[in-house]
Amino acid sequence: MGSALPTLVEIEVELRRRRIRGVQRADPVAFVHDYFDWGDRPPTEYQDEILAELPVRRRVAVRSPHGAGKTTVAALATLHFALSRDPDDWKCPVTASSWRQLTKYFWPEVHKWTRKIRWDKLERVPFDPRFELQLLSLKLLGGEAFAVASDKPYTIEGAHADHIFYVFDEAKSIPDDTWDAAEGAFSTAGRGTEGQAMALAISTPGPPSGRFYDIHARKAGFLDWWPRHITLDEAVRAGRIAQDWADLRKRQWGEESPIYRTRVLGEFASSEDTSVIPLAWVEAAVERWHEWRDAGGLARASQLTSVGVDVGLTAALTVLAPRVGDVVESLREHPRVDTTQTAGFVRVLTGARGGVAVIDANGIGAGVFHQLRETKSRAVAFMASGKTEARDKSGELGFVNLRAAAWWGVRERLDPQYSPTTALPPDDDLVAELTAPGWWMTSTGKIQIEEKAEVAKRLRRSTDKADAVVMAFALELLQPILVTGSPMGIASAASYRGFGG
Repeated sequence: MGSALPTLVEIEVELRRRRIRGVQRADPVAFVHDYFDWGDRPPTEYQDEILAELPVRRRVAVRSPHGAGKTTVAALATLHFALSRDPDDWKCPVTASSWRQLTKYFWPEVHKWTRKIRWDKLERVPFDPRFELQLLSLKLLGGEAFAVASDKPYTIEGAHADHIFYVFDEAKSIPDDTWDAAEGAFSTAGRGTEGQAMALAISTPGPPSGRFYDIHARKAGFLDWWPRHITLDEAVRAGRIAQDWADLRKRQWGEESPIYRTRVLGEFASSEDTSVIPLAWVEAAVERWHEWRDAGGLARASQLTSVGVDVGLTAALTVLAPRVGDVVESLREHPRVDTTQTAGFVRVLTGARGGVAVIDANGIGAGVFHQLRETKSRAVAFMASGKTEARDKSGELGFVNLRAAAWWGVRERLDPQYSPTTALPPDDDLVAELTAPGWWMTSTGKIQIEEKAEVAKRLRRSTDKADAVVMAFALELLQPILVTGSPMGIASAASYRGFGG
């Protein structure tokens, strides 16, 4: 009897193997140029370079300014890996610093580039949305690319295949345990083995700490990684970032600010030790705000805890920061309003949703505070220069004035060692302002925060948004004088208390 006829699956497998040779498994650059419709905007030189080095170096880490196109590189590398390995045994775990990064950025980028594949040249039908390309995965005959939470390293460690490709998106905040879990695949890949393993880590930089930083700093133990810094000049020349945007951000955030260095220059922040609040802590709080909103927090928010009010001159900006528990739900900006209008905005907000208004009562803010008192609104004056007996969480450190205590209180709210729940709204100006002030210890052993006027010189503007947020959280720091039947008034020096109550 003759041999049995091949099944349809066996025929498809053989056809795909033949196509793999045409796709050029070891040449992702040729694949990207030949099998995607680029129109009149081809890949940049640095994108080609990263793709070319990936199969050679095996471990590639890319840092860049915001908007340089690194997520595009990762999405294209993932599609090349899947299509060039299938139907052989392959896997591609994709993780990120947050789940939102995967759902809102990485996987939508994969879907976008899938729509640009030249399926006729690839001699394949488009991915089936029911069984192949789904929301957070791509499952083909031989393997799967799939999203993995970075706080669950065992899911990374459990990935095994003849061909494996790890993608680390926004890698600056991925825990070391997750990086270490991926190393298991490299132990059975390389010379003398049949396995193949690669890893691509991409991110805007953060503080000078963590595994992503160690790789770019060429620290011992990580020299087998190839680090690549996409510079601002490269991205501008490639037409991926507008020079005007970069220049405006320099004026807006300040050339030495951590947010400018990381998002515009693609450099690691250098002032984490002297900043009152490190950039990474603020970014984590913004991420918590997104999670809070996605879970329906805005819809459920009703009763306010407090409203921080930074009062600007009539020609300047007045900012209200309504707070619900541990969350500043938004920033409400009112340009060019007088004290009467500002008091009206506060009365409407607190009248409808309750809460205590914490007013910057120095200078022009005193007028707003007194108008609120006259209408029996719930308000307390925040006197930044006032003395305080407050202590930090350790109980050992005191503060030069109330402003220092309030800023330090926000720092401790965001400190990762205290499992923070505080969430801040996404606003780049707020991020820049919160990370701008420095701090030091005085000769008397008290914490001093850089003067507001000095910070404003660097930023070329006042820290209105940050001050409103700081005051919103200063309510617990103040022990207001309560008078039956009257509004809260100015707290005396003796009534300021520590964070622990």
